[in-house]
Amino acid sequence: MRPRNAAATREAILVSALEAFTRAGYDGVGVREIAESAGVTAMLVNRYFGSKEGLFAEVVEAAMAERTVLTGDPATLAADLAASLVRRTAPDAARLDPFLLMLRSAPNPRAAEILRVGIERHVEQHLADLLPGREQPGPALALSVIAGFWVMRTLLGSTALAHADEAVLVAKLEKVFEVLLAE
Repeated sequence: MRPRNAAATREAILVSALEAFTRAGYDGVGVREIAESAGVTAMLVNRYFGSKEGLFAEVVEAAMAERTVLTGDPATLAADLAASLVRRTAPDAARLDPFLLMLRSAPNPRAAEILRVGIERHVEQHLADLLPGREQPGPALALSVIAGFWVMRTLLGSTALAHADEAVLVAKLEKVFEVLLAE
């Protein structure tokens, strides 16, 4: 068992839960498995997070708060977003845990609601804050393009996207994002 250090224990549980939920989705993993991987008991997980749902909600908060694709400069947002998306979905790129977490957990209605709230609070709101005065649903549409491109290029390995010239992909995506995020 792990030595008593509340912050380290909590972090170990969150790391274990992110890995488990990303791998198997909300319905595919239990608190006991997460606890075992973190070196704690299921009772301790429930003491820290209240329930599997509470743990999942904290994992979503942490995963969605991290900036994986979005940038912070409104003047170059479309270009930066396109370049980052192409770079982060390249065949040799590290996996994007928030996307896998979303994809594998969304079939559960409660998990989908938690994911929606986390995405709206951290990702969609971040975009909206970068683009004050822009009409909705621009940020949500941009996020839909990001998610769809990620699924097609990374998960399904679309031949056209996986083998396309990256500069061409960036240029085309930049135009799409410019339209979606325009005033």
